[in-house]
Amino acid sequence: MAPKNDENIVGGIFRYHDETKHHYERYARSPGHMDWQNQPNPFRFYEKTQVIELPLLKEYPRAEYPDLYRRENNQQQVFTIETIAGFLELSLGLSAWKAVGQSRWSLRINPSSGNLHPTEAHLVLPHLPGVPGGVYHYNAFTHALEQRTEVSDEIWQQLALHFGCRGFLVGLSSIFWRESWKYGERAFRYCNHDVGHALAAVSISANLFGWKVTYLNGLSDDALDTILGFDQTRYENLAGEHPDLLCFIRPWGQSDIPRSLPQSIIADFAKLSFTGTPNKLSRQQINWEIIYQTADLTRKPTTVNRRYDYGDPAWIHPTAPQLSAAEIIRQRRSATDFDRNGSVSRNQFFSILESTLPRNGCAPFDAELIKASTHLLIFVHHIEGLTPGLYFFCRNDQELNPIKQLIRSDFIWQPVENKFPLYLLEEGNYRQQAMRVSCHQDIAGSGAFSLGMIAQFKASITDEPFRYRHLFWETGMIGQVLYLAAEAHGVRGTGIGCFFDDAVHEILGINDNQYQSLYHFTIGRPVEDPRLRTYPAYHHLSR
Repeated sequence: MAPKNDENIVGGIFRYHDETKHHYERYARSPGHMDWQNQPNPFRFYEKTQVIELPLLKEYPRAEYPDLYRRENNQQQVFTIETIAGFLELSLGLSAWKAVGQSRWSLRINPSSGNLHPTEAHLVLPHLPGVPGGVYHYNAFTHALEQRTEVSDEIWQQLALHFGCRGFLVGLSSIFWRESWKYGERAFRYCNHDVGHALAAVSISANLFGWKVTYLNGLSDDALDTILGFDQTRYENLAGEHPDLLCFIRPWGQSDIPRSLPQSIIADFAKLSFTGTPNKLSRQQINWEIIYQTADLTRKPTTVNRRYDYGDPAWIHPTAPQLSAAEIIRQRRSATDFDRNGSVSRNQFFSILESTLPRNGCAPFDAELIKASTHLLIFVHHIEGLTPGLYFFCRNDQELNPIKQLIRSDFIWQPVENKFPLYLLEEGNYRQQAMRVSCHQDIAGSGAFSLGMIAQFKASITDEPFRYRHLFWETGMIGQVLYLAAEAHGVRGTGIGCFFDDAVHEILGINDNQYQSLYHFTIGRPVEDPRLRTYPAYHHLSR
């Protein structure tokens, strides 16, 4: 852990954050144009590896919308290559192809800023019938596993003994160049949003198979480099994979597990020989130095195992959408336009917000990434039965009073409903202001509501600099839940990474960095683009 008084590390992170803020008078530095001839390949392939083609689901898990989060109704599946393939299909696989004119592109289950997909996934599997134990890269384009190395039964016996149960490991990593090609210096933020989206997608999909995801929060990034073979792989300059996290997936209901791995097991992975040549992503990579400097500053050291207790607040706004859980996952899309007259009901709105509250035993937040550090500043435009205005949704009641003392004293903090952490701050029409602070984007003001995710910032990073990434991961997890909740209620959401940071803080009266807005989101009744054609996710595969 970096010392609390290491001003170089913490100051460097704060400088990155300040320098990559958008302002009314200037935007953060970016290429300023789209160099289409140099656009990175959205798919990573490890060439010269043994490839295991995965089967596609013949039928979806029998689960309804509440079962995305709750566990008691989901039947526990045995770990087989078929069930693991289904888990990947509903978490990190393709969801569809879109086309307009001569242009054609794929969509994925896990969202990505600009559909650029800097997040890669790797699995560490035990021996399964027909599949040797090993470290594998998941190729979403081919829905296949690319074997990087074999992992012996002896290592897996040690892993099973360490965790006290059977399971497998999933790792996530980021390729910053995929995002900086379009967004420049602000791309580091967006890559970490995407990690959060992917972690939530993994946790929710595993839940449908009766499994639980736990983030191994004690591991260092150096350990991840070793376990996933990144330190043995020759990547093109600036096209390497930055380690993000490693999770253990096990049957739900098993006893609690350690949040790290012993050095002896990490040393065994260091002895393995990794194969595979990473594919060339683009003609050339542009070095946005501040991204790689900040990635170095936020590398995670080995830390003590952490367990988080989120409590178990009651679900007070149950809903029963018609779509199954898997259908909701597969049809998740980002809206591009909203019906300005569209609305959602008060109960739907409350149900959507309620899904973002962390709870023990409920996916995705019980992966135990971080204490609940992010809250929602909400611009309510058109909620039936609710006064338009500015609202605040507090996801951690321990932070409510400190936030009240920090922000504007003239806010009324009127509770909207008993035992529900939603408060009216100020009545009024906030459509124009919502659009203005979200980089003048109409979509932030034309839906039923939009929001900014306000995170406890300074204290988190001063104590542990790597938490800078974790805060963005948490906002990405919230974003994924909002996407699915919107689909379940017949509306649609869109994540917004472009906003004027300090203009949002001014609305609240924040004049320092104790709290910062890290991600915006908007939900409404979508207006479909009739020019778009849709094709099945894996129609390009012969199988």
